[in-house]
Amino acid sequence: MHGMTIYQLEVVLRSGRVAQGVLLVIIGILTVYALEKAKRRPEAIKVRKIPAIDAFEEAVGRATEMGRPVFYTPGMSGLGSLTTLSALSILDYVARLTARYNVPIIVANRNWVVYQVAEGIVKNAYLAEGKADQFNPEMVRYIASWQFAFAAGCLGIFFRERPAANFYMGYYYAESLELAESGYRIGAVQIAGTTSTAQLPFFVAACDYVLIGEELYAAAAFLARDPKIVGVLLAHDLSKILTLAIILIGAIAITAGSTIILDILSK
Repeated sequence: MHGMTIYQLEVVLRSGRVAQGVLLVIIGILTVYALEKAKRRPEAIKVRKIPAIDAFEEAVGRATEMGRPVFYTPGMSGLGSLTTLSALSILDYVARLTARYNVPIIVANRNWVVYQVAEGIVKNAYLAEGKADQFNPEMVRYIASWQFAFAAGCLGIFFRERPAANFYMGYYYAESLELAESGYRIGAVQIAGTTSTAQLPFFVAACDYVLIGEELYAAAAFLARDPKIVGVLLAHDLSKILTLAIILIGAIAITAGSTIILDILSK
């Protein structure tokens, strides 16, 4: 992230856009501040609870009542994606619920490294709930690296094992429609969360609850209190406040007949 910021700043300054370069530096400073604050005092950062989070326990409870498993996938990206890290943080919470209620969980993975991490997360979740003997390595599965082969493998799980609750957390591509529609056809309660804006409409149409965009990060921060995720979430909010402040000041200035903000930003 640091290297990319320096590169972006160099490109901006070489193009003569000084104002944008200054804003980039300010946002970088806000990001460092947010990460340090989250690292030192994570409890001081309040994260708003999202209604979809309440549905997590409800969905797992429904699977328990029906005697059917819970399906979870952390998306299509690797560990280098913050979206995947958020999905894995949420997996820890869901796996703890399944261990607590004695309901099987199936975690489907596309990425081999994510698969190994997910296996460790589920194993530790069962250990933390005092159910280490109930953990089965078959709960966490590596399906395929190609996206549509992965989707086909997940659909096979749907129609063979009939999960009662499906969780789609992470980054998705065109396979999102296949997953969500097939999950709807088997009558599963479906909760999705993604930062992929192109795939959100499909999840909204076919899922019961959806974490939209940064709500995925907020949910992970709320459930896991991971300092890195909380820090990035705070940095995003601070950047939004800065942007809104500039827009507000610019609007007031233009209303008063001054173009000073526009002149500064155009340099």
